[in-house]
Amino acid sequence: MVIASDLRPGMIVEVEGQLYRVLSAEYRAGGGKMPGAVHARLQEVGTGSSTDRRFRPEEKLATTTVERETMEFLYQDGDAFYFMNPTTFEQLSVSREVLGIKAGFLQPGVRLPVETIGERAIGVVFPESVDLRVASTAQPMHQRETSAFKKAALENGMEVLVPLFIKEGGLIRIEVATGKYLERVKESGKR
Repeated sequence: MVIASDLRPGMIVEVEGQLYRVLSAEYRAGGGKMPGAVHARLQEVGTGSSTDRRFRPEEKLATTTVERETMEFLYQDGDAFYFMNPTTFEQLSVSREVLGIKAGFLQPGVRLPVETIGERAIGVVFPESVDLRVASTAQPMHQRETSAFKKAALENGMEVLVPLFIKEGGLIRIEVATGKYLERVKESGKR
């Protein structure tokens, strides 16, 4: 159990029989006869939908322990993504609903921490950014205007907008949460 005033981002709490991940929690003092309240942004574990809730600071909430284990992504079958524990070789499926837009960043053989409650996968921890190669794009143009963008297809099949100077085969950094271009990656051994 945890009291609402002790909520922290990343915690898993149970509210009205549903499991939620705390995205943010902030205490706001009341005024006059109005008591203070804890305003929390919660994300439902099963669906990924977000909601805002208010709690009394002394309100008790049930917490759940989340296990985190590094697993290797094997393959996708429909909306199920299969991961394997590299030491025990046990496999676990994670639904597309749990992964959301981050599913596009999975490549066979990549190892990522998988969060579970009991036998149920509730999340996969991705890095903030990944480096991917540009599979195809229009010819690079070197212009003074730096705010112009063009479409590029990446090696994982995603399409992103990149600056005009990016060329096919180039390595770029993509923000996982949004799928947006961050920067060109300088490859070692090249000038």
